[in-house]
Amino acid sequence: MAVSLYSLLSPTCFLAGVSFVMSCLVVLAIPASAAGITKHYTFEIRLQNVTRLCHTKSVVTVNGEFPGPRIVAREGDNVQVKVVNHVSNNISIHWHGVRQLQSGWADGPSYITQCPIQTGQSYLYNFTITGQRGTLWWHAHITWLRASVYGPFIILPKKNVPYPFPKPHKEVPILFGEWWNADPVAVVNQALQTGAGPNVSDSYTINGLPGPLYNCSANETFKLKVKPGKTYLLRLINAALNDDLFFSIANHTLTVVEADATYVKPFRTDILLIAPGQTINVLLEAKHHLANSTYFMAARPYFTGQGTIDNSTIAGILEYGNPTGSVSGSSFTNTSITSLLPALPPINGTSFFANFTRKFRSLANAQFPANVPKTVDKHFFFTVGLGSKPCPKNQTCQGPNGSKFAASMNNISFNLPTTALLQSYFFGKSNGVYTTDFPSVPLKPFNYTGTPPNSTFVVNGTKAVVVKFNSSIEVVLQGTSILGAESHPLHIHGYNFYVVGQGFGNFDPENDPAKYNLVDPVERNTVAVPPNGWVAVRFLADNPGVWFFHCHFDVHLSWGLEMALIVLDGKLPNQKLPPPPSDLPKC
Repeated sequence: MAVSLYSLLSPTCFLAGVSFVMSCLVVLAIPASAAGITKHYTFEIRLQNVTRLCHTKSVVTVNGEFPGPRIVAREGDNVQVKVVNHVSNNISIHWHGVRQLQSGWADGPSYITQCPIQTGQSYLYNFTITGQRGTLWWHAHITWLRASVYGPFIILPKKNVPYPFPKPHKEVPILFGEWWNADPVAVVNQALQTGAGPNVSDSYTINGLPGPLYNCSANETFKLKVKPGKTYLLRLINAALNDDLFFSIANHTLTVVEADATYVKPFRTDILLIAPGQTINVLLEAKHHLANSTYFMAARPYFTGQGTIDNSTIAGILEYGNPTGSVSGSSFTNTSITSLLPALPPINGTSFFANFTRKFRSLANAQFPANVPKTVDKHFFFTVGLGSKPCPKNQTCQGPNGSKFAASMNNISFNLPTTALLQSYFFGKSNGVYTTDFPSVPLKPFNYTGTPPNSTFVVNGTKAVVVKFNSSIEVVLQGTSILGAESHPLHIHGYNFYVVGQGFGNFDPENDPAKYNLVDPVERNTVAVPPNGWVAVRFLADNPGVWFFHCHFDVHLSWGLEMALIVLDGKLPNQKLPPPPSDLPKC
């Protein structure tokens, strides 16, 4: 029996008086026969006039919504999303964090697993949610279109399977994003042309709303109404293009229960740090004794680099009952709001970064084991960071010392191909598209976190690493100090991985592995490499295909901080990548 998405949404669960109406999820009783149903969605890519900060512009959206619509499915469901492109931009959609077991053709990054969907074309993304539950998200995966094309992807547990924490009264997705008065695609194109760093956004947003701290935005404020004594599950998603964000709610403590759609050992914290691409689920316990009162929530960036950043603060409102007077934000001055905001670390608060990220641990119990590889078949050591490339002849460039900014892994800056890598790989036509000689270690070792080398130039190429099916992999991601040290959120498509170690300075292959956590390391799909530090991750290469491995700062992605991971087929039929669907877009 098919069950509509809307049967999972409670019409009485809408937040009254919220500018951006946010419905809350409830888990309804569904017959056992409904397990593994197919959920159908249609995404119409359309231009929509949107006004923020007293600025109206035409924005690329899904179904005219900013942010886009939520997808709701249960673990085990098949999800089919027909994407129809009505705009002049090419488009593709990535289902961030979905494992895509044997469904790599639905992963979505343009020119990696598919050619983009061109104007007037459509493509049916078809995949099954296997062994996952929690909060993920979806977004455009071509140029900077994900500035407006993104939304939540919520995976409920199987029927009659409870959460491993108290059942919340309501569930609320909270998406951190940005508003750009300019066209983000034009912004990055100009930066790539001049070689300089790109302009920054005009505001941060919570569920598409900038909030009262920005000019002409007092009535565009996210508000969450709560009842005293009730518990709320907040599904936090960082969809910002280029910014790690601190987040807190004044006078409230949050309990972290999930990260990147994997349950974690609960821990309490007043402040969160969430990198682009990451999701964190937290429990908010509304205080028993409060009524008719208002508290501010706030987010602002964490950044240690040398470039330009939007160092502003986004505010939202937590309401108990019906506060007297206006709480739209217009009744407050910026000074009074600032005095009521929660305390957040300084923009360069690396000590908080280190302490917070170390708190994440897997449940590692019988129901949710931590299957971290104890032995490793293949070791990789990848440097990640910035660099430069020469300015073309007869052109003036605005990057470092008259060059152009670039970014790289192992000093290889990725050239995006014009043919999708997965198609080239599957049909054995890689010649002239990509090579499989991506180095497993830096070709020229140096003091990665000390004095940078004399030359900051990168090498350009479209290179991949090839690994055998079911091999256990360890990747050490080493940050560098070239052109500034900053955190890099690294995301691997098609896989979760265990974060077995992290530290500052240069990774020590002799002593650091002895400190690894192989008992209950957190399992994630996106990990923030510390500034001037390293992270070690392990995973089992059990998903054949071609998978994108990249920094989730879109500016670094545009500059080439990415590579491709090819996982070969196994011997059994269910260990092989199936043929592409007939409607796969052509380049």
